[in-house]
Amino acid sequence: MNRIRIPIELQKMNKIFRDNGFEAYLVGGAVRDILLGKKASDWDVASNAKPEDVIRIFHKVIPTGIEHGTVTVHFMQNEIEVTTYRIDENYNDGRHPDSVTYTSDITKDLSRRDFTMNAIAASLDNGTIIDPFHGEDDIKHRIIRTVGKPEERFFEDGLRPVRAVRFAAKTGFSIAPETLAAIPKALDITAKISIERFRDEFLKTILSAEPVKGLRLMEETGIMKLFIPEFCKCRGVVQADGRGIHQFDVLDHLYNALEGAVWIENQRGTPPSLMLRLAAIFHDIGKPATRKVFEKSLDPSTPEKTSTIYTFYNHESIGADMTFEILNRLRLPKSQSSYVSHLVRQHMFFYESSWTNAAIRRFLVRITPPGAKNTSPDSAEINATINDIFDLRIADVYGMTRTPPVLAKGVWSKNLIEFRERIDGIIAEKNAITIKDLAVNGKDLMATGIPSGKEIGRILDELLEAVLDNPALNEKDKLLTIARNISGMKPQEQQPQA
Repeated sequence: MNRIRIPIELQKMNKIFRDNGFEAYLVGGAVRDILLGKKASDWDVASNAKPEDVIRIFHKVIPTGIEHGTVTVHFMQNEIEVTTYRIDENYNDGRHPDSVTYTSDITKDLSRRDFTMNAIAASLDNGTIIDPFHGEDDIKHRIIRTVGKPEERFFEDGLRPVRAVRFAAKTGFSIAPETLAAIPKALDITAKISIERFRDEFLKTILSAEPVKGLRLMEETGIMKLFIPEFCKCRGVVQADGRGIHQFDVLDHLYNALEGAVWIENQRGTPPSLMLRLAAIFHDIGKPATRKVFEKSLDPSTPEKTSTIYTFYNHESIGADMTFEILNRLRLPKSQSSYVSHLVRQHMFFYESSWTNAAIRRFLVRITPPGAKNTSPDSAEINATINDIFDLRIADVYGMTRTPPVLAKGVWSKNLIEFRERIDGIIAEKNAITIKDLAVNGKDLMATGIPSGKEIGRILDELLEAVLDNPALNEKDKLLTIARNISGMKPQEQQPQA
């Protein structure tokens, strides 16, 4: 392909460049995506116009990276980055060029880019392709290859190795052998990048079409050990024992569970869920710290014959704390770190048909996410949490055998379906599962003479416990009577009710 179609907005932008004596090219990921037959969402433009020229000829321009020749042009409801053709000079900090020199040659500008598939330009005049490093051929052959020597590219910018594995996860391409072999050699440089830049690439990898491919490459090249060494500690932690529950070590199980989350989304045709995918890859992160090994007879008729058994008691709680610490270290928003760690903490549920309705209501209380303790049981937030916890459970089971669970068949599947139906029935009854759902509040308790403070909170908690056991108690008079009994108030101490 020697020409691509230029979007009408960029054609109109190009006319302004041309009318003012400049040329412009579409560059980077947009060209790559178009060549892959995909819709390009972000447009980056390279031009021989200098930043001050771009500011002069366009109405609304933001100097987002003007020290490196980049400005952002607001044009026809699009934000388009425009960068002057440049040559980068040295990278002493392992991330940014020490200085840039403007050039009038688009080919020289392309020579500074990371990978051949990203070093292709398309003229805004007519879509003619400029491809000095044979990036189009690499795209056809599904190969990720650096522009020039990989060691040089990776030693210039420590983020490039992380981008290489992320692009492999996004596109499904293979990394060229010489490019892949250069990544471990550049780990000292990669270690210098900010945690935020790694986080961005890590999350993009998690949300990609083949996230496990990217994570395995991070593990194999040593990138993972730099930023999330806890994952590496899961490698070789054997789980397969005489009970036959697990086949894989902990890390492969986590990878498989992430594949399970992707499988669930593909089955439903829903977009990638960052929270579910993160919970899947982290859900057993606490197992290495909690693993115990002992010998046990699995057949009472032959007690002398023992099997090696592995246990991981309380790994979900340890793992939840670890997950929060890791995601906090990666500087995710606290709300996201808390929610993912909550899913990890709650993923080990085992329902039986003998559960009472009160037990199911208590399960709903337990899985109510942090910050949502006053949320109604039929709220979108609670329902989303239930969906995520059930999906995480399915992904976990997928990860044990790498076999898609068929929800219409099998004892395990029927059990899960029954549990969900009972939960939906409880929610439909609109019984109280949070303090907000009680027929009384703190003001009502204080009006009866119960002093304000921690005692109010304690009594409300006990009232909720009573209502979880017997929803019929959720009436104001009944609850106030129970509250007075809990507080030990004498009748003469009680305030009259209005």
